[in-house]
Amino acid sequence: MPESLSAQGVSLRAARDDDIEWLRLHYRERRAAEFAPLGWPAAALTAFLDQQFAMQHLHYTRYYADAQFLIVERGDAPIGRLYLLRRAPEHLLVDIGLAPGQRGQGLGAALIGGAQADAAECGRGLRLHVEHGNDSARRLYERLGFEHEEDLPTHAAMRWRAPAPRAHA
Repeated sequence: MPESLSAQGVSLRAARDDDIEWLRLHYRERRAAEFAPLGWPAAALTAFLDQQFAMQHLHYTRYYADAQFLIVERGDAPIGRLYLLRRAPEHLLVDIGLAPGQRGQGLGAALIGGAQADAAECGRGLRLHVEHGNDSARRLYERLGFEHEEDLPTHAAMRWRAPAPRAHA
């Protein structure tokens, strides 16, 4: 955890089974605006987003079973999630998301910076995927040194390479 976040009362902890409802609500909150233009009744939109969350959660826990599934908290209240797979040859930032009221304050950059520092300590880089159209996230990743690698059907693959170790004189 970067010191700058600890000083703001932000911490990370392992996700627990009793976090699932908050994670479901967080997913709805993050994705509702994307589907709002469809004009679906609220109950239909909620059911759809809950189904999408369930599929994403199953995918993450099945394919990234050894990842760290972390809850970002301020005080004792969850404000986001950070899913990180720490494995050679490169770490993978599986997912990161902050509640709308927590965005734009440097929290995401600090969390990603912490993941980059962790990867660098292991002599590894860090990969991630960003959805096409999520320009604000892509700009953040580019600002943090990630480079575009490949366009996939729904996402762009990006990679950050750890700086080469300095030679000692």
